[in-house]
Amino acid sequence: MKIYRAPAVVASACAVLIGLSACSVDTPGTPSSTAPSSGSGPSLPESCSAEKPVVGVALPNTVNPYYISMQQSFVDNGAAQGFDVKMAIANDDDSAQLGQVQSFIQQKVCAVVLNGVNSGPAAASVAALNQAGIPVFTVNQIVDPDSLKAQNADFLQFVGANQTAGGTAMGELAIKDLGTDTPLVVGLVGAPDQIAANQRDDGFVTALKPAKSVEVLPTVNSKVDPAVALQVTSELLQSNPAINVIFAATGPSAVGAIQAINQTGRADKVKLYAFCAAETKLDDFYVGCAAQEPAVYADTALKNLKSYLAGEKVEHEVLLAPKVFTSGQTPAPGELG
Repeated sequence: MKIYRAPAVVASACAVLIGLSACSVDTPGTPSSTAPSSGSGPSLPESCSAEKPVVGVALPNTVNPYYISMQQSFVDNGAAQGFDVKMAIANDDDSAQLGQVQSFIQQKVCAVVLNGVNSGPAAASVAALNQAGIPVFTVNQIVDPDSLKAQNADFLQFVGANQTAGGTAMGELAIKDLGTDTPLVVGLVGAPDQIAANQRDDGFVTALKPAKSVEVLPTVNSKVDPAVALQVTSELLQSNPAINVIFAATGPSAVGAIQAINQTGRADKVKLYAFCAAETKLDDFYVGCAAQEPAVYADTALKNLKSYLAGEKVEHEVLLAPKVFTSGQTPAPGELG
């Protein structure tokens, strides 16, 4: 059937806090000719021959539980792989992150693992590392392919979740729960400026096609922040009394959406599907979530970096399937959206 999907809008928020961007992946672009090539005989910085090569790790923040889990994994697994890991936390500031990457370059680190604050601006960090001849792996947040192409830059490998698959799993669960005969009025609590969140939305909406009637309302922007998500979801519910399905594209968005559904008294009328709120039990209205595993992504990136430094070829993209949870289950620590 044909799904009517309205264009995305950015909903107002009276107190927009700093966004906790915990969204990841898109299909990377073709490796550029200026990027270090994967395979045998790479040209590596001299520091890579040290007994404990220094690896710089750039993360957006350590407020979001997602990045707390990822940071600890980098520290623990970096030591296990024989690396000296240096952390840089950007506090969700693109310019600050670029400055931190430039500091890694000045320190002549062996390699950098980058989780960009935002998809587009992160391309500048990749380009700077390419120009310095420092291998760069990306994790969780995809760097925008068009921005990379414009700067003739690329990374060696991306490691993260298969975002579209996570959204698709949630849409399929909604069809299973509600049936194909139920008219669906769908609210999307997303992050339109994040590639990964848009992939999740697209997977969810596409999976609703078996339903006979689907109306998808304009996406509201949660800024990947629970406080903002609470406000914009509340506004969405109050202005659209027919909504019976909400998809929250990130863990912090899910936290705010849960609060909004409860506060507006709509728990008996709305089903919430999401990328998982951290350590939150699913119940009668919060009925499905897909979980990423940031600690696993960090571990995988470090293992593959070590293989690359040993002269082995690495894949340009490693996508891992999100876990799926349903009513009555609780994601474990480190399993979140």
